[in-house]
Amino acid sequence: MPRTKIMTAGVLATALALSATGSALAQDGEAADPVTSANGEVSDTLIAEDGSLAVYQKHIEVLNACDWVGLMAQYPNDVELHLSQGFVVAGREEMGGLFDGFVAPHPAGLCGLTFSEVTRTEVGGTQVVNWSADGDILAEPYLGSDAYSSNGQYLDAFVSTFDGGHLVRTDEAQAELDAYLAEQAAMSEEMEDEE
Repeated sequence: MPRTKIMTAGVLATALALSATGSALAQDGEAADPVTSANGEVSDTLIAEDGSLAVYQKHIEVLNACDWVGLMAQYPNDVELHLSQGFVVAGREEMGGLFDGFVAPHPAGLCGLTFSEVTRTEVGGTQVVNWSADGDILAEPYLGSDAYSSNGQYLDAFVSTFDGGHLVRTDEAQAELDAYLAEQAAMSEEMEDEE
């Protein structure tokens, strides 16, 4: 290949690479406090959605995909999740830890559950949703409700009735979970004995 064609191809490849990099940087979003998952994924950027409905829909999409980075891209630094019995998860660090476990494969987590909207209404920018969760590990669908409060770009706060202790698992899934929990307890005891 003549030298001019090689140089032209090199310049073109460089220009395309720089163009693609510029596009990626333009889509990065707003900076957020960095959070790292157990497997080393880092989330330090918020990706804005267009309205409270889009925020809720993105949340369900990335939750069903077990996409930890996608979930974290919705949560500003001061995010809050309110659960039953007065339990509150506050801030990106705590939210990252909670969903790091949630999106892990079974039996350590609940990846594989699919959340589907049953009913939804909007009240002043808050999406109020009745949902159903189903998946191979469940013997029956699990029903719940959430309220997602958004500034129209990010998920600022939400209230959820979800309680993993109320999932009715298949016999096989329950046996796998019981074995996993026993293994975790044994490892914890060994670590305590070593100290």
